[in-house]
Amino acid sequence: MEYDETSGLREAVKASPDNLPLRHLLVNALLRRKNYAEAEIEAKDALRLFPDNQQLKLSLIECFTEQDKVSMGLVLTEEITALPTPPARAFLLESKLLLKAKDPHGAKESYEKAVLINPEMKDTFLESEINLAIGRGVNPEPERIRLGGSEGEEDGGDRSIDIERPKVGFADVGGMDKVKEEINLKIISPLKFPDLYKAYGKEIGGGILLYGPPGCGKTFIARATAGEVNANFIYVGISDILDMWMGSSEKNLHAIFEKARKLKPCVLFFDEVDALAANRTDLRQSAGKNVINQFLFELDGQYSNDGVLILGATNAPWHLDNAFRRGGRFSRVIFVPPPDAAGREEILRIHLKNKPIGKVDFAKVAKHTKDYSGADLQTL
Repeated sequence: MEYDETSGLREAVKASPDNLPLRHLLVNALLRRKNYAEAEIEAKDALRLFPDNQQLKLSLIECFTEQDKVSMGLVLTEEITALPTPPARAFLLESKLLLKAKDPHGAKESYEKAVLINPEMKDTFLESEINLAIGRGVNPEPERIRLGGSEGEEDGGDRSIDIERPKVGFADVGGMDKVKEEINLKIISPLKFPDLYKAYGKEIGGGILLYGPPGCGKTFIARATAGEVNANFIYVGISDILDMWMGSSEKNLHAIFEKARKLKPCVLFFDEVDALAANRTDLRQSAGKNVINQFLFELDGQYSNDGVLILGATNAPWHLDNAFRRGGRFSRVIFVPPPDAAGREEILRIHLKNKPIGKVDFAKVAKHTKDYSGADLQTL
């Protein structure tokens, strides 16, 4: 079970409320766990004692930014950026707030100031979001991928896929420690330390195949992976790809990969991937083989997938064509098992968090729910 450092820090702050370093530690710990509402409360409480502390104000701005409290955040950033030597982080946060306020040009200006003061503030994802917003005139509608028949036929002309920005992270995933560790090594670390990986000739991206019984959290861990690195997330089902018109399935697949490459870093998640990557020797029709060939081409063809993280989920990995298991494709396979007792207890705590419940013996419930999947526990 993941250790919650905030409990001990809260007790320490209660014992020594005027200890500024402790206040910083607590607020930062809450921010790392993405508990922005609680971090906001603690930051405001600390600012009553230390009203001029710049770091606390920056932490409070981050809380406002993540909770879409744009006006409150901008008022506070304006105060800090007006200082004789404002910190780079203030301009970076201001950039994010201005982007949310539908002012991409102002966001770009603030972002450039942040990078000028401190080059380590460079954020390629924020850059791409700003440029996309400027390019599309800040379309208020969510970004989508248009799909459908080659001629825009009635059956497929209005199909599309949403592009998400997940708010969940690994702190919201109960158990699955080994899975998180594998994903951290393959996906998260390369994004955090790109220069190190590129020094060894490693591209940032690649594929991971998740397999295991249904309901054990394969889709959820994929969304949490995107949330953990603040990446775009594209969920792709079989019906999003397959089309009755000749050649349209391949075009749909290409359109999805092209959008992912433009919005990198991006997590591209294929559910029930075995239906799209079946063994070609088992297929009688050439149409199915063409889709598989297109899939393989998109994975490692003439296009670079650097920054595109490809996850596939299946209940039957043995049905995949062997070509998908080569290096650079789904070369790493991770088993996602039903949660163990500690994992079940953690999942129950997450589902019941902030619910009006009395005393619950989580360990006892976990003991009596052996072989329950995450979905089973949610239903329970």
